Amino acid sequence: EHGTVIIADEQTKGKGRMNRSFHSIKHKGIWMSMILRPTILPYHAPQLTLLTATVLADVIHSHTGIRPQIKWPNDILIDGKKMAGILTEMQAEQDQIQYVVIGIGINVNQKKAELQKDIADTATSLQIETDKEWDLKVIIQAILCTFEERYTTYIENGFPHIKTKWESYGYKIGESIWIKTLQDHRQATVLRIAEGGELLTGTYEGKKD
Repeated sequence: EHGTVIIADEQTKGKGRMNRSFHSIKHKGIWMSMILRPTILPYHAPQLTLLTATVLADVIHSHTGIRPQIKWPNDILIDGKKMAGILTEMQAEQDQIQYVVIGIGINVNQKKAELQKDIADTATSLQIETDKEWDLKVIIQAILCTFEERYTTYIENGFPHIKTKWESYGYKIGESIWIKTLQDHRQATVLRIAEGGELLTGTYEGKKD
């Protein structure tokens, strides 16, 4: 059903974008998926990832006082270290979405020593950043309530408000980054996100990508 929420205590084969593994320690984080059947065109579906990122950023900020950043399109960072990720998967026809599954993984109560060695220098958790243990249920409730309100506004009014909110948390806006694709590896400046949610960058020649 539309609006179904699935919450796991643990994931043994958690994954992120590009089939990257996502470590999901038992009872230490929020490993959650939401099933949606939005009345939007399939090419707008990536906007749901950006919407979800703003929800996570707002909830983290309001609960902890820490202002995270969103790395386009789907990572939540604190001081440059990843503490949450989003994976959106879709089944659709050319002009109609059958369903979207939004997967959310949030590192909440992991201690530094509990992080996998391969991510220990690039990942963090709310526990590490605040030296405090957090109630998972309270954070989940806040995410779901905030998401429902923002999703309804998005369906009724479109993407502009989400775009503005996302850019307020945007990681490295105005700064230089390396862009890696299957065909390319180059340096560019992050400008903002486009009206449809795509990342806009400027090259050193002043062009927009």
